Amino acid sequence: MSKPDLMTMTRPQLRQYILENRDDANALSIYLERFKSPDSKEFPAPQSLEDLENLRELHHEHLEQHRNQA
Repeated sequence: MSKPDLMTMTRPQLRQYILENRDDANALSIYLERFKSPDSKEFPAPQSLEDLENLRELHHEHLEQHRNQA
């Protein structure tokens, strides 16, 4: 069985393919890249356990810094 052309699949088709082929990291990568919202925000990952415990405060600090830069 040949592998389908992932780049031409619709979002629901690609999602279904990923659910049926969970070991296909390339398909997941294509899905995430193609359907990532241009308005999505990326936040830095916690660097320590203390950061993880204070994630809510760190998130608010990051948002505040972003607002101040705009």
